[in-house]
Amino acid sequence: MTSTTTAERPPHRPPKPGRPRHRWTGWGFLAPFMAVFALVFVAPILYSLYLSVYRDQLVGGNSFVGLANYHSALTDPVFWESVSRVTLFLAVQVPLMLFLALLLALALDSGRLYGRDFFRISIFMPYAVPAVVATLMWGFMYGSRFGLVGNANDLLGVTLPDPLSPGLILASIGNIVTWQFVGYNMLILYSALRTVPHNLYEAAEVDGAGQLRVITAIKLPALRGALVIAAIFSVIGSFQLFNEPSILRSLAPNAISSGYTPNLYTYSLAFSGQQQNYAAAVAIIMGLLTMVIAYAVQLFGMRKAA
Repeated sequence: MTSTTTAERPPHRPPKPGRPRHRWTGWGFLAPFMAVFALVFVAPILYSLYLSVYRDQLVGGNSFVGLANYHSALTDPVFWESVSRVTLFLAVQVPLMLFLALLLALALDSGRLYGRDFFRISIFMPYAVPAVVATLMWGFMYGSRFGLVGNANDLLGVTLPDPLSPGLILASIGNIVTWQFVGYNMLILYSALRTVPHNLYEAAEVDGAGQLRVITAIKLPALRGALVIAAIFSVIGSFQLFNEPSILRSLAPNAISSGYTPNLYTYSLAFSGQQQNYAAAVAIIMGLLTMVIAYAVQLFGMRKAA
C-alpha cells in the first residue's frame, strides 16, 4: 500500500524561476560616490561646455556663438606656443625623472644600500612639501641678487648663469618638478619590484646570472606596467603645469608671461582678462589634448608589454 501510494505521487519539479527581483543594495552603496562624482566632476565639465559656446559681446550681451571660441583657440599663437613649451618640458623632464626614479628604486631593491629606510624616506620627503613652498624655496635659491646663486657669485667672484633668465627658466622649473616627484615615482616602481616572486631570483642565482642580467631579464620586465602608470601621471602633470610658473612669475617677470603654460594662460584669460567663455574653450581643448596623449602613452606601453 505504501509503495503504491509512493508510485502514484507526481514527480517533484523545481519551481519555475520567476522574474529576477532588482536589488538596489549595490546602488545604495554607490549612491554617495555617484553624487559626489557628479557634483565635482561631471557638473563642472558640463558647465564649461556651456560657457565655451557663448561669448559676452558688447551688443547683445552673452550670446550663443557655437564653435567660434574653439576656432579662435585653435588659431591662437599664444595658446600653441604654450602647448609647445609644455610638450618640450615633458619630452625632456619626464624621461629624466623616470630614469632617476628607476635608478633609485633599483638601488633600494638591491639590498646592498646601507640605511635603506632612511634613504627611502629622504627621497620621498620632497613630495610631502607643498608645491607653493617648494617653488618659493627654489625660487629664492635661484636668485642672482639675493639667493644661493647670488651668494655663490659674491663668494667665488664669478658670474654664474641666472636660473631665472628666459633661456634657463624652463630648465629651472623642470628641476623643481623633478625634485618634488622623483620620490613619488620611485615608490611606485619600488612597490612593483617588491611583488616579484623570490623564486625567480633563486633560479637566476642557480643559473649564475649576474646583477646586470637579473635587472634586464627579471626586474625591468616586471616594471613595465608601473612605468606606464608613472609615465601617464607625469604626462598629465606636465600638461597641468601651473604652480611653479605662476609663483616664479613674480621673481622672473621678464621670463614668464601670462601665457607661459596652457593652464596659466587659461587662468589669466578667466580672472585677469575677464574672458571666461574663451578660457573655457581653451581648457576643454587642453583637456582633450591631454587625454589623447595620455591614451597614446598607455597604448604604447601596453604594446611594448605584450
